[in-house]
Amino acid sequence: MKNTVFEGVATAIITPMNNDGSVDFEAFGRLIDWQIEEGVNAIVAAGTTGEGSTLTDEEHKAVIKYCVEKTAGRVPVIAGTGSNDTDYAISLTKYAEEVGADAMLLVTPYYNKATQKGLIESFTAIADSTTKPCILYNVPSRTGCNLLPSTVAVLAEHRNIVGVKEASGNISQIAELAALCGDKIDIYSGNDDQIVPILALGGKGVISVLSNPLPRETAEICNRFFSGDVKGSAELQLKLLPLVNALFCEVNPIPVKAAMSLMGYGDNHLRLPLTTMEPANQEKLVRLMKENGINL
Repeated sequence: MKNTVFEGVATAIITPMNNDGSVDFEAFGRLIDWQIEEGVNAIVAAGTTGEGSTLTDEEHKAVIKYCVEKTAGRVPVIAGTGSNDTDYAISLTKYAEEVGADAMLLVTPYYNKATQKGLIESFTAIADSTTKPCILYNVPSRTGCNLLPSTVAVLAEHRNIVGVKEASGNISQIAELAALCGDKIDIYSGNDDQIVPILALGGKGVISVLSNPLPRETAEICNRFFSGDVKGSAELQLKLLPLVNALFCEVNPIPVKAAMSLMGYGDNHLRLPLTTMEPANQEKLVRLMKENGINL
């Protein structure tokens, strides 16, 4: 069994921005503090939700460094350092380790994709470049590349590859993954509507978008499950399902960026090609946020 980076909820945190497009580090700092106060167990910086793919190299590094410094060891910081360019991922991973990130999140290559052999060689090369634990990230709907359970089983033999964020949405595939890998790798839900099913398969938690606006409630889903209250965990998951659906009614992080802006964490600015929410969708999101007790 390998060391577990976290159990429970890691927030895939947004990168707050000003209307001029610059990173709003003041809002970012307040958001990090609030997330920790509300009980999240880790923070993922500069991932998909943090718009890592459209941050400049300097911004990407600055966001990771700031998150590490602001968090100050209170919870683990997982740096989004994956890329479709393995050499760049290695460079960013080395930087994140240098500035004190606790672990890395490595997305499968996008656009150029890869064969399963290519995935093994790429992830192995990145994991070889660091002493920090690495969590693989499977999200084929965004990358066009599916990380198969048999491939994860090979990668799980690497000393630094300790987890996988599973956002394929395919529960049968995740069950096969759990059966093949056992305790050689930690499985995290990458979808907020599948937290309880993945916990039931032995998952260790969720890397969550929902926990941006509702950190305490998202953590409670996991806490109830871990304490043996499976029914209560499922009830809370289902209660929050309409809000989860609203947060994904347009491409992530469009809705959650709007939500967090309404809560006072940065302006509702996204980097193109992402654009702001359609008014009707935002109206529904606002209604559901209010129904769930979020102060706007």
